[in-house]
Amino acid sequence: MSLSGIIVIDKPSGPTSFDVVRRVRALLKVKKAGHTGTLDPIATGVLPICIGETTKLASYVTDGEKEYACVIRLGAATDTQDAAGQVLSTHSIDHITAADIEAMLPRFRGEIDQLTPMYSARKVDGKRLYELARAGEIVERETKRITIDECRFDGYTAPDVKLFIRSSKGAYMRTVAHDLGAALGVGGHLQSLRRLRTGPFSLEGSVGLDTLMKLSQDGKRDEMERLLFAPQVALSGLDELRLDDRLARQIGFGRALGPADLMRLKAPPMPRGRRVRLSDLAGAVLAIGESDGMGTVKLLRVLARGNEERP
Repeated sequence: MSLSGIIVIDKPSGPTSFDVVRRVRALLKVKKAGHTGTLDPIATGVLPICIGETTKLASYVTDGEKEYACVIRLGAATDTQDAAGQVLSTHSIDHITAADIEAMLPRFRGEIDQLTPMYSARKVDGKRLYELARAGEIVERETKRITIDECRFDGYTAPDVKLFIRSSKGAYMRTVAHDLGAALGVGGHLQSLRRLRTGPFSLEGSVGLDTLMKLSQDGKRDEMERLLFAPQVALSGLDELRLDDRLARQIGFGRALGPADLMRLKAPPMPRGRRVRLSDLAGAVLAIGESDGMGTVKLLRVLARGNEERP
């Protein structure tokens, strides 16, 4: 039976997210694995990795809310907006107080427009922005509307500011650091970052690469498999429709659920665009569907089978 599920890695500082995926793929001896949202090399913390059939769900795990512990260093702006970059300018911070910093934080709460940094994986005209940046090119980028639900001041010991941030997907903590430094008039960059949570996954339940390697070396395959979360954990934010055996087989052939099917299931009315997880009677995820608002649930992603490794 092929391994399928989600393993939550406590990423160390240094390797890229793709490096971690390659390491996990090798340790678990699986062909398919993919992360659910990049963490910069200097960042640490929660990095969910989808294994096997569950890779089809990666984009839906990415949709989840995220929490970060940030350390922002004031007084120096860098080209990458973090500690890995080259310093572009420096300023004295002798006059900056904790009260000054707290007074700026309302600018970083709620819906805000954020300019995508040049050193990012976003594409412009088919090229990654970081590739253009490394070639010395600066191109125009559109701002993106993001949501920061919480931006909490956790202390200031010059030159470092500690913040706790809870945000929507797509928010760059590096850019928050840069923009806070700019707002204070002294420049700033992200000194360190630890992701505490993404969607339903947190540091509790995560595993370090060193631990995973030790289990692999000791041949403890069963213990490694028990680290996997089932797809329904990743999709706990979606409403569920449990299907009988006939409808489950229908889903397996890629056939949508029609009005008669939804009546049999006594499904509540669903507006257009409402996404649901479609499960078998045991609760294993078979597919993700989306309502058309007129009594049909089309299929967005279909798994070959429900996850059976971890109930």
